Amino acid sequence: MKKSKPVNKHFEYNRSMKKPSTDFVNGKIGFVNKYLNQPIAGIIVKMVYNTRISPDHITYFSFFVGLLGAFFYSLGEYRYFIIGGILFQSSSIIDGADGMLARSRGETSRFGSYLDLMFDRILDFFNLAALSIGSASYFNSSILLVLGLLGSGFYLLQVNIFYLIKNYLGSEEKGDTGESRAVMIFLIFLFSVFNRLDLCIYIGLAVTLTVNILRIIQFLRFGIKKS
Repeated sequence: MKKSKPVNKHFEYNRSMKKPSTDFVNGKIGFVNKYLNQPIAGIIVKMVYNTRISPDHITYFSFFVGLLGAFFYSLGEYRYFIIGGILFQSSSIIDGADGMLARSRGETSRFGSYLDLMFDRILDFFNLAALSIGSASYFNSSILLVLGLLGSGFYLLQVNIFYLIKNYLGSEEKGDTGESRAVMIFLIFLFSVFNRLDLCIYIGLAVTLTVNILRIIQFLRFGIKKS
């Protein structure tokens, strides 16, 4: 992100907030970001606001924390599931701090936005795959591995379809999946703590399959309206 002096000497929380998502689904489930992630991220931003730490530094740190979460998930033990859940959730919180810092300082950039998106997709892949591998080992069930990896693929397909539709509609907005991603990660954290990652995999598969079908129907309806 471009370097510049902060537009204000002190961090302003309201200035750091991005506009609410215009997507119906994401716009209706922003409670995790609003009541958990953003308040904690705001504390982080306030601490680093007048330092040399840049938004990109926070993005890289969030990525590192998320990769650690994937590593612990892959170990296949309950205590490591809890650690993995904490790290993945922490990564999600820190991930919101980079954008808040950039907006509050006036340091937003195209590169920073795409770097954040790219790292989010990488972390989603590694954590969902590691979660599937660890769960299959812990519950001694090869079917969980298959279903978990299938659900991971459906989730990433869901994100791709979402952005394809946004591109088709000519929308330049970035990060619209942030609210739904925050909810997903928080639920994974809860399933980890309660030792029900098997249930998490079953629900995740059903939800992602359903969302993909709905997204495809949504796109086809655009075509019908134009014809």
